[in-house]
Amino acid sequence: MSRKKISVIGAGNVGATLAQRLAEMDLADVVLVDIPQTEEMPAGKALDIWESGPVYGYDSRVVGTTEYGPTSGSDLAILTAGVPRKPGMSRDDLLKTNARIVQSVTEAVARTSPKSILIVVSNPLDAMCSVALKTSRFPKNRVIGMAGVLDCARMSAFIAQELKVSVENVQALVMGGHGDAMVPLPRFSTVAGIPITELLPKQVIDRIIQRTRDGGAEIVKLLKTGSAYYAPSAGAAQMAEAILKDKKRILPCAAYLEGEYGIDGIFVGVPVKLGAGGIEEIVALNLTAQERIALQKSAGAVKELVAALQ
Repeated sequence: MSRKKISVIGAGNVGATLAQRLAEMDLADVVLVDIPQTEEMPAGKALDIWESGPVYGYDSRVVGTTEYGPTSGSDLAILTAGVPRKPGMSRDDLLKTNARIVQSVTEAVARTSPKSILIVVSNPLDAMCSVALKTSRFPKNRVIGMAGVLDCARMSAFIAQELKVSVENVQALVMGGHGDAMVPLPRFSTVAGIPITELLPKQVIDRIIQRTRDGGAEIVKLLKTGSAYYAPSAGAAQMAEAILKDKKRILPCAAYLEGEYGIDGIFVGVPVKLGAGGIEEIVALNLTAQERIALQKSAGAVKELVAALQ
């Protein structure tokens, strides 16, 4: 049986770290791609990752290239290409520049791997998913945004820190767009099945919610020369595993909605079932009026971004 193939488009911090994570998981062979101007850089990073195999015990073949030929027939393509945020920049400031990049790489992936599933990591995430869907003309279940997994991981880390419990006991839920109007949901965020509303006072929960919303900006401010890449790459790797192993995992992802949650025609973060078909089901939660209003507000912010691309 031939091995699965994952192409990681963009060999910067997110892409290279993701390629390493995927190889260490021994999920598939990995092709790391970057623009021709980077010359032999992706090949160098890929060789370094591949040579770690004997230490970690993985057989994944990792190659780097500036051409799309080696990506041909990929089962999964993960788009990390784009300009990272700098201090003082919002995700939205990246809109036009990254839209051009995502359009270009999506055209190449759709041409060489027409049956692949796309995971989009490039920011501003929800708008870039719309670019990828329109450009690829893939079915909506095969274009998925990585944001909710990351936002939930951040919120889970903050909850675990506050309660001094293992992160394995924490399951947070964040919905909406991947921006300042994202919607962390304490009612659906639990520790060993117990809602955090039963375990933490409101002012602490409010602080966790705000820190979750500011999660990316906090790291940008600390790094000063780039944006987060360890946690985003971990989120994309978790999604890749759910798809390639057909795990049917319920994960929060940016999905193209057509009426679900009263939202139509845009990508918004919601819980979905991820398996071999990509998004196999959108999980419908019974939200309170306040939660629904917050989600609609977040979707409105996404709509404005998408409209700005027209």
